[in-house]
Amino acid sequence: MEEIAGRYINPYTDYGFKLLFGTEPNKDITLELVNALLQGKEVIKTLTLLPPEQLGDLKDKYAHMFKVYCENEQREKIIIEMQKADQQWFKDRSVYYSSFPIRSQAIKGNWNYKLKAVYTIGILDFVFDEDKDDKEYYHHVVKLMDVNTKEVFYDKLTYIYLEMPKFQKTEDELETMADKWLYALKNLPRLLERPAALQERIFKKFFDVAEIGNLSKEEYAKYFESEKVYYDNDGAIRTAEAKGIAKGRAEGRAEGRAEANRENARRMKAKGYSVADIADVTGLATEIIESLLLRTSSNKNNKHATSFILYHMGPRH
Repeated sequence: MEEIAGRYINPYTDYGFKLLFGTEPNKDITLELVNALLQGKEVIKTLTLLPPEQLGDLKDKYAHMFKVYCENEQREKIIIEMQKADQQWFKDRSVYYSSFPIRSQAIKGNWNYKLKAVYTIGILDFVFDEDKDDKEYYHHVVKLMDVNTKEVFYDKLTYIYLEMPKFQKTEDELETMADKWLYALKNLPRLLERPAALQERIFKKFFDVAEIGNLSKEEYAKYFESEKVYYDNDGAIRTAEAKGIAKGRAEGRAEGRAEANRENARRMKAKGYSVADIADVTGLATEIIESLLLRTSSNKNNKHATSFILYHMGPRH
């Protein structure tokens, strides 16, 4: 196995992110991250990690694996997602996923529809097209609002989106805990040691967990494979975006990204990944992935059938 450059894992990889924030021994790290990002909310005292798989109404088709799914002591649900690339329907997808913890609160019998709050935190390795020119606006807090009064209409559904490419603060400019977490996440793969500005006890644990040299052989193998998928996907998306930009059309970029995701789905299946894992990495719906795989299999069969016909139509001796 090849050696991975750098001292610390890349948190933008699926395995790296789940290791840091989605495992029971490290849920105190997750708690500190959530408290830092839920600015203006009462401090959360405890977090319970929940099974990441959430099923839709059609259980055999609509399953989604959240990166990290948890609840606080008030049983409010929190989804934490690391999104590596923009997708045409990203906002729709984000709202759709938030519906799972909402619907799961329904109870049989006489129910008054009272809900616990649901929070979605999206750590994004891309920027939104509509505000790409505003370099200072990277921390979005989205709620249902009355368009006339400009007041929050419903405060139990919150979406927090962090456009990481816009976060450009240096170590000397870090002021809040949110600043420190964003700095750590963005720069972790390039750091050689824990920055002096991140001296809180939780960051000592964070960097210990993230150190590649501390991974077991099994953990290292899983991380290595996850990092290969990340860079394959990143390279494919960058190439597709470049082609789309060269065409000068927004739809070209969107189609390029979509084709990159479809191609990566085929490649991941060839490497033995499950449909659920492919959906988790590419963001494609499971039914689209299954359709792609069936089409690929059909094409292979047709190719073999054509070769067979051509062979038998050749000259006879």
